[in-house]
Amino acid sequence: MKRQLPLLLAVAAGFVGPAAMADETSDSIEALKQQIQALDQKVRILERQRELEAETAAAKPKDTPRLAIGNGGLVGSSADTNFVFKLNGVLQVDNRTFLGESHIKGNDGFLLRRARPIFSGTVYRDFDFMFVPDFGGSSVQIVDAYLNYRYQPWLQLRAGKFKVPVGLEHLQSDPVTFFNERSIVTSLVPNRDMGFQLWGDVAAGRLSYAAGVFNGVGDGRSSSNSDFEDHREFAGRLFATPFKNSDNRLLSGLGFGVGGSWGNVSSNVTGLASGYATDGQQQYFTYTNGAVANGTHWRVSPQAYWYYGPFGLLAEYAVSHQEVSRGPLSASLEHRAWQIAAGWVLTGEDATFTGINPMKPFDPRAGQWGALQLVARYAELDIDDDTFPTFANPAASATGAQSWAIGLNWFLNKNIRVNTSYSRTAFDGGGSGTSGTGAVTSQPEEVIFSRVQLAF
Repeated sequence: MKRQLPLLLAVAAGFVGPAAMADETSDSIEALKQQIQALDQKVRILERQRELEAETAAAKPKDTPRLAIGNGGLVGSSADTNFVFKLNGVLQVDNRTFLGESHIKGNDGFLLRRARPIFSGTVYRDFDFMFVPDFGGSSVQIVDAYLNYRYQPWLQLRAGKFKVPVGLEHLQSDPVTFFNERSIVTSLVPNRDMGFQLWGDVAAGRLSYAAGVFNGVGDGRSSSNSDFEDHREFAGRLFATPFKNSDNRLLSGLGFGVGGSWGNVSSNVTGLASGYATDGQQQYFTYTNGAVANGTHWRVSPQAYWYYGPFGLLAEYAVSHQEVSRGPLSASLEHRAWQIAAGWVLTGEDATFTGINPMKPFDPRAGQWGALQLVARYAELDIDDDTFPTFANPAASATGAQSWAIGLNWFLNKNIRVNTSYSRTAFDGGGSGTSGTGAVTSQPEEVIFSRVQLAF
């Protein structure tokens, strides 16, 4: 029996072992299945989390306000762009050097011509605004302050203080004019005034119109933010660029139109020009004390520009008709002026009414020097002969002025510009006196301008 026991145990093991091993294998497989199912569940959860994160990341820009800084200034907007705020600015530091005018003290020197932060933007999608104070010159003033409702590009309503739509060069933005100072033609058109204006661009911008009612200001004047008498002045302008956006490069930069104003003033000196000034901003004509605007005042100004590649040409004519009186005497005066100005971008960039964008911004380390523009201008202004001697002193004030200028503009980049120019203004009449207009008109004015400008 003892000799058979191992054999019996071996036989028993042969039957019992495989069964036990089969049970263990089944349990292991089941455990592995559960682990795999758990891992699969975790993977699914992770994949869904990643999908949700991606969806959130994609949706985030649509819900997040935007802020951008560039050569166009600081721009912030709501996620839906219905609310926009912009911060821009203009800084102009000038030098004027008058040649051979030692008899006029204080006209040479450096000056802060303009120092303007520009706040603009949009609220509730259709309402635009602009607020521009100026810290340049001798006093702080509000230059522009208006609200604009934009129903469509062709139908907009503006209210507040802004440029009156008459003169062409006057409507050009300050940082992009050919010269430091606008021509003597601008002396005959209104500057900024308080009022309401309906305006817009039709036919894809090929025709612009503006028609408004304003307080009314004298030639070259700006409103003091309130009216000086009870009458209103109407002003309007039509300007066409019929080949705008066409493939015809020869004509695509052609624009022409006419601006004008009509109003009435009742015996008020503020309705007259404070005086007409040279390119060097010295007065060569003033009305005699006691002369007042008294009656109809209208202006008309045909105008045109043409830009073709690096070439730019601007021309305008202006007439200012005004009824004046001094005591019992009265007269209807018509002062006339015209100018033609041209520029050529020596470095080949396209010239436009809104400025020049250098192809190679200033960077000496990369051998880039910006853009250079050569400019020239001729202008005349003629004072009505009936102005003298009742309403102006012919011994001191000029009866006319002729001005020509040449200059070189260096655009370091889209924001920084350096100008230098020479201007000469000759006078008809006047010339008697040691101060005021008599001193200015005693000889032709010759002045060298320079400017360093930041505009963004």
